[in-house]
Amino acid sequence: KQINHNLENKVIERTLEINRQKELVEEKNKDITDSINYAKRIQEAIFPAKEIKFKLFPDAFILFLPRDVVSGDFYWFSEKDGKRLIASVDCTGHGVPGAFMSMIGITFLNEIVNEKGITQPGLILSELSHLVIKALKQTGEIGEAKDGMDISLLSFDDKNNTVEFAGAHNRLLMYRKEGD
Repeated sequence: KQINHNLENKVIERTLEINRQKELVEEKNKDITDSINYAKRIQEAIFPAKEIKFKLFPDAFILFLPRDVVSGDFYWFSEKDGKRLIASVDCTGHGVPGAFMSMIGITFLNEIVNEKGITQPGLILSELSHLVIKALKQTGEIGEAKDGMDISLLSFDDKNNTVEFAGAHNRLLMYRKEGD
């Protein structure tokens, strides 16, 4: 009878411990989930406003299906000196690390185009590369992480009826309707 009582006590103790651990895991999971959802709101706030997209590209649409709640993928658009610019970007990393990279990318694209006034896609990508390398303190050493972005960037000049493209690890595919 004593053995059964000791066994019952141990089972009760273990059950209580498992329940405490379960509650702790659930609490930590809620904290992490709340934090990631808040990060999503911050990331969405830095994305270009939909009103700007409709103004600059009224017939276009955005298909944005991130794999995780926060994402290393982003889109960007702006207008500067009569040119409409649009970018589609895939940063290294998914989830939170990718989201950090997307915040860096959006911030730098805004700085390069809107503050420095650079509107040629090739020059924008060169400057973006320089700023990302500097911000991440990349030295080019063997074995160092190669964080960066795959990007397609277009600049539309309606006045001159031209389009310029630059891509990093992406290429441009152009489709024209017959007769255009």
